[in-house]
Amino acid sequence: MEIKRTAIAGTLESSDIQIMLSKGTEGIQVTLKSDVEKQFGDQIRKVITSVLKSFNIENAKVTAVDKGALDCVIKARTITASQRALEIADSPEWEVL
Repeated sequence: MEIKRTAIAGTLESSDIQIMLSKGTEGIQVTLKSDVEKQFGDQIRKVITSVLKSFNIENAKVTAVDKGALDCVIKARTITASQRALEIADSPEWEVL
């Protein structure tokens, strides 16, 4: 699916992550800002990428600002940002969950 508009989900509070999705042309590009990037950066990118692939998003620019979020929070924020970016928030694809 193609991203229709830029979308943001999440906050910059402790234990959360802010995900911003926008249109891309060169696959999924994840820019991550996190204090724990050295330890958990690969896992954070993996969770974000797997959610985007479940929505069949092939091209996207992702900016993620992590404040110590768990995988379940990363997944929830990425799902929300994806639904907003694809403009399907009113009729979500439940099978992705």
